[in-house]
Amino acid sequence: MSSLPTKEQILAWVSEHPTQSSKRDIARAFGVKGAARTDLKKLLRELQDQGHLEKRRRSYRDPDKLPPVAVLQVRAPDAGGDLFARPLEWQGEGPEPRVLVMPRQTDPALGEGDRILARLTEVAGEDHDYEARLIRKIGVNPRRILGIFRIVAEGGRIVPVDKGADKEWRVASGATQGARDGELVEAEAAGPRERLGLPSARVLNRLGDPTAPKAVSLIAIHQHGIPDQFPDDVIAEADAARPVGLDGREDLRELPLITIDPADARDHDDAVFARPDDSPTNPGGHVVWVAIADVAAYVTPGSALDREARRRGNSTYFPDRVVPMLPDRLSGDLCSLHEGVPRACIAVEMTLDAQGNKLRHRFTRGLMKSKATLHYTEVQAARDGAPNEACTPLMETVINPLYDAYGATKLAREHRQPLDLDLPERKIVLSEDGQVASVAIKERLDAHRLIEEFMILANVAAAEELFSRRRPLLYRVHEEPDPQRLEALREVAQASGFNLAKGQVLQTRHLNALLAQAEGTEFDELVNISTLRSMQQAYYHPENFGHFGLALRSYAHFTSPIRRYSDLIVHRALVSGHGWGDDGLSPGDIDLLQTTAEHISETERRSMAAERDTNDRYLAAYLADRVGGEFAGRISGIQRFGAFVQLDETGADGLIPIRSIGREFFHYDARAQTLMGSDSGLELGVGQRVTVRLAEAVPVTGGVMLELLAVEGKALPGGSPRSGRPPVRRRAVKSKKKADKAARKVSRKRR
Repeated sequence: MSSLPTKEQILAWVSEHPTQSSKRDIARAFGVKGAARTDLKKLLRELQDQGHLEKRRRSYRDPDKLPPVAVLQVRAPDAGGDLFARPLEWQGEGPEPRVLVMPRQTDPALGEGDRILARLTEVAGEDHDYEARLIRKIGVNPRRILGIFRIVAEGGRIVPVDKGADKEWRVASGATQGARDGELVEAEAAGPRERLGLPSARVLNRLGDPTAPKAVSLIAIHQHGIPDQFPDDVIAEADAARPVGLDGREDLRELPLITIDPADARDHDDAVFARPDDSPTNPGGHVVWVAIADVAAYVTPGSALDREARRRGNSTYFPDRVVPMLPDRLSGDLCSLHEGVPRACIAVEMTLDAQGNKLRHRFTRGLMKSKATLHYTEVQAARDGAPNEACTPLMETVINPLYDAYGATKLAREHRQPLDLDLPERKIVLSEDGQVASVAIKERLDAHRLIEEFMILANVAAAEELFSRRRPLLYRVHEEPDPQRLEALREVAQASGFNLAKGQVLQTRHLNALLAQAEGTEFDELVNISTLRSMQQAYYHPENFGHFGLALRSYAHFTSPIRRYSDLIVHRALVSGHGWGDDGLSPGDIDLLQTTAEHISETERRSMAAERDTNDRYLAAYLADRVGGEFAGRISGIQRFGAFVQLDETGADGLIPIRSIGREFFHYDARAQTLMGSDSGLELGVGQRVTVRLAEAVPVTGGVMLELLAVEGKALPGGSPRSGRPPVRRRAVKSKKKADKAARKVSRKRR
């Protein structure tokens, strides 16, 4: 009979071999065979009863130790940037062990609250007990709900503010956090959903009155998970920052650089200057300077400021507030190019020929002093002959040379032919109490275009500079349209009587030719919208795939490091590429370039969605007291459940539910983007002019519901309500045959 190991030997084996702790492993390790296995089983049960071992399915482990593989919940990074996690199944009697997550370059980004399956290694002599290697993410943060709290007998209900949410959430009486009836609350899902009844949630935060003006953007901030509170260590680091001096920098303080921004700009991170080129080899040429705030001097790799800036990815702008990427000490002070104040900058001097082509450029790290803080309208008024007191002394030396250089860049732009969409941009104007005062179309001035062209030039120069120096960077990438989307655009063009060239490599000049055909016609806005929808979404990437929309081979974001982390990466690459200091691109930055590119592309999309949702809510609030009024608009989208209409006056998007258009059956053609009535033959398609009645506007969700009154100036066809007869489908069949015929024609031409 085999001899049994002692209890101490078993405990030592389990501790030293956590992955080989089943009864079979223990028996094999100690040579226990035959009938002795029964005695071993009794011995293991005694150890379990005494609390020395815990049985987990078919294995045993020390209850005061973590298993080799465990489920962890990620905590927020600590002051040193390390990522720790807590075990979700800790059963020991002692304090919860400290687990350090050891991310690898190929691991996905982890954030606070993520749940992961990890392989653990016990360590000694460190300030943590275990090191964890990611196996896979097994979940994300519990689902967050933002909604209106309603008190009921058994606790409360939450009515979500999301447009598409039609389910309420049940809150137990002990999970309300004292929320009052009608308050806006943030909650999270609580436990698995039962088969019957409402899902459960618990209140996390009470956010106050949902009708208050500031609640509009607050809803979007919480709904999209945008960080809006800086950690204490980040604020402390920003507060400790001091202005950078001239040491190691080029003195640009006598260069008459000026900032030109919107009148309500919250920061000023770019300055410009231009002069005629006095070189005899470049007749009619220009020298343009673009100076950008040197954020890299204050936000260094691995610092608390850096970690938080990367986490946010970018600033997010709302009509009533901005959620900045950097604390105000930097964004509104040390990194803002205020008039008459020395400020650190990274500048590029670019030489253009008379046709606006860049001949050469030179980057420098300098110290500048802005000569004036101006806004677009006053600069444009000055150029148009009505300079104010601030602009008058700058006309001959600064403002006129800027416009002269811009005139040359327009020639280069016309030759390059970037995509020239003409879509009006609307601005929501708020009153002092935060209510929507008006919705105005933003005026596009030459002063705006001047700054845009110079920023594009500087961005191109940065990409070319770093490529020539073989330095890693993040490119701004915009790829060619997807072939299917392009074919849909071509069908819209043909249906509108226009032509989009095919059978050749698509270039932006082909799309501009289509836009020019539609300009001034009734299909102008339709073609512009359809062209925009055919475009791919721009993103960041360490590799250069070009920028289709701008018709540029190389493009990087360099000009806004206060509000975009991508630009900070480019600044650091320039610093390290030129040997300007030890605050350049770190090895850690380089290793994480791909991950950073994906992360900040996602945060950019998150901000865009939050800004769009906020505008929808403000517009719904603006329209709420006009329910029943009639409006003109254009169909901007077709879905099986109805038609989306953009109203001319405000730009608000509303839905005409299919159920509200008579009582007939409507056939949905996804390819043609149409809805056709089976009885009346009424056809609704993208681009049609319509008259609608405002049926509902809900500020909390941003939802706008409309009733259709007329299409292309014609009232809806009459007709009796649907009887018991099946709907007539002849027109739908005819429409399908027509579409199939067009598809066969396209197919033959392709072959």
